[in-house]
Amino acid sequence: MELSVRIERWPLAGAFTISRGSKTEAYVVVAELSDGTHRGRGESVPYRRYGETADRIVAAIEAMRPVLRQGLDRSALQHAMRPGAARNALDCAYWDVNAKAAGRRAHELAGMAAPVPLTTAYTISLGTPAAMAEAAERAAWRPSLKVKLGGDDDGERIAAVRRGAPQAELIVDVNEGWREDNLAENLAACADAGVTLVEQPLRAGGDEALAHIRRVIPVCADESVHDCASLDALAGKYDAVNVKLDKAGGLTEALALATAAERRGLTVMVGCMVATSLAMAPAMLVAQRARVVDLDGPLLLAKDRPEGLRYDGSLIYPPEPALWG
Repeated sequence: MELSVRIERWPLAGAFTISRGSKTEAYVVVAELSDGTHRGRGESVPYRRYGETADRIVAAIEAMRPVLRQGLDRSALQHAMRPGAARNALDCAYWDVNAKAAGRRAHELAGMAAPVPLTTAYTISLGTPAAMAEAAERAAWRPSLKVKLGGDDDGERIAAVRRGAPQAELIVDVNEGWREDNLAENLAACADAGVTLVEQPLRAGGDEALAHIRRVIPVCADESVHDCASLDALAGKYDAVNVKLDKAGGLTEALALATAAERRGLTVMVGCMVATSLAMAPAMLVAQRARVVDLDGPLLLAKDRPEGLRYDGSLIYPPEPALWG
């Protein structure tokens, strides 16, 4: 395989704010693989939380150029690179180029039925209660909202969002922003607002308190789960897992993670980073088996790729071959 890799910048429609900070642009890394006839693409987003940057991801991908030319395949890639955004870009590019070379769709290569449209959650960024209520009111027509929390006065924030969107299903994402001493209070406030799921309330590695309280709402692991090897540490603390391709290191591991989580009785959620439709497309395959789908990344951009996924309100359609797979 011949390799090309580049960094792209995609402006956001507005600021995107979580407990760890705010941004107005999405930096993505696109890897392309060519077998001489067919070309496949994969897109990933560096996780600052894990020390990843766009330049480091490019360097990690470039380091694979010699073994790619020597015939490294997708199966061997899983052992040649650690989970993370760099492997994700290459893994998804492999799925794309292999599908094109076989004259088949990626779901067929995965042994899956043809994907169907799904409803995605839409994200409400962290802000003041008034600002979040206003944002929720504008998005109240959507069936599912994902609400970013992780600061003081979170009880007021989620109550304000509920007032702004009285009918929407609410999912809360804390991004490790709560503490053990306010965990029960914040979970109770979410329960009062009718929240159906809370993601990663405590810091990964500091989440033991979840095993010792009554979880009045199902709690989903995000930063605490990456790949199949991380599932053992979740026992007794979490009810669900958020599968993200950038954490798992690609579609290959993400599919395996979803299967392993289901076998343990964990609910599967599929999430994303803020990125273009090229990053969402492979995640749509994992999303077919998910209880919660959060693939709204392109909706947060000022513009998406010309051949991007079709969004009809909150309904997201599977990719066409011109995009991926």
